[in-house]
Amino acid sequence: MAITLRARSDFKSDDARFAARLTYGDVAEMGSRADYIKVIGTPGSAFDGDALQGYAGIIVTKETLPERMGSSNAPVISVPSLDHLTEGHIVAVEPRTGMVLTVFRPESRHNVVFTTDRCNSNCLMCSQPPKDVDDSWRIREHLRVLSLIETPPEFLCITGGEPTLLGDDLIKLITEIRDRLPGTSLQMLTNGRNYANAEYTNKVAGIRHPKLISAIPLYADIAGIHDYIVQSEGAFDQTVEGLYNAAAAGLKVEIRIVLHKQSIPRLVELAEFIYTNFPFAAHVAFMGMEHQGYVKKNWKDLWIDPVEYMPVLERAVQHLWRRRMTVSIYNLQLCLLPESLWSFARRSISDYKNEYVEVCEGCSVREHCAGMFTSQLGRYSEHLRAL
Repeated sequence: MAITLRARSDFKSDDARFAARLTYGDVAEMGSRADYIKVIGTPGSAFDGDALQGYAGIIVTKETLPERMGSSNAPVISVPSLDHLTEGHIVAVEPRTGMVLTVFRPESRHNVVFTTDRCNSNCLMCSQPPKDVDDSWRIREHLRVLSLIETPPEFLCITGGEPTLLGDDLIKLITEIRDRLPGTSLQMLTNGRNYANAEYTNKVAGIRHPKLISAIPLYADIAGIHDYIVQSEGAFDQTVEGLYNAAAAGLKVEIRIVLHKQSIPRLVELAEFIYTNFPFAAHVAFMGMEHQGYVKKNWKDLWIDPVEYMPVLERAVQHLWRRRMTVSIYNLQLCLLPESLWSFARRSISDYKNEYVEVCEGCSVREHCAGMFTSQLGRYSEHLRAL
């Protein structure tokens, strides 16, 4: 008997989004199948008895939909293609919409834990514009994903939105990461404003994650400029207090500066401000702008060709380096940087959104260059060239 896929409206109320590990093979142990989604990639398959029983879900295409599926009662998700579905990857599936989202790739150095769409800032250049939504369900999914990871990654990044808005759920999440992945370096992207609450900062520090670093942005040495960039009055004072509270609690911090028309004019003064006030910072990162989210609508207020600010960037970087602070440059191409800054440049763009353009073909330093964001391909410096 042919199998008929359920229409989206036919799913039950308990057919909620769930996470599991992908397999194209067979899981012999029935008790382990609940951790797996069976991907059927071969046309003309037929399954009898309990061959598909116990799996969290089954993924097919129109071409690979089996003639028989035996006694399985798992949700069957039809997708247009299996090209993005890889053995061993962990995915989140929404049965009602048929969406299959990869949330963990064991082979990648760029796995993230996206905690929330909410944020208490509204930065001019935010690549992930905040949404005022109830996404408290995400914590359950993250804890589930952590339980499915078989090989601990070298790195993991907590991001959002603003992760600290999770409150005690963030404490629970970091604690679980500490216990399940003790050797994994953990970076949390946070605006640091909630660290102004010393009690909460001490809670985060109290987890004692051995490899946690909080990456906190600071865009100017003057409150009015920083607050304008993040579009929130009082944010500068909260961030500064948060940095001090983090240091007092024993949390390692990184300070980040996104480079654009609003942050460039006082970049050297900001470097001096950082050295004078936050010498405890483990790392300072100067970051090329990602052409995504709010950047598109605020383009005229933000865009400046990197070649134009190289002299200022060089002075700011050298100012900190000469004072023995650890400094990096992210997201900028080597051909735009003076050679004096090459040793600070990092291949920082996540692999899933990293691209090179035609002019990069044949470049002798391409394998050392950050390349560009996929979103940047339509707008980049006219000075880009192969070296």
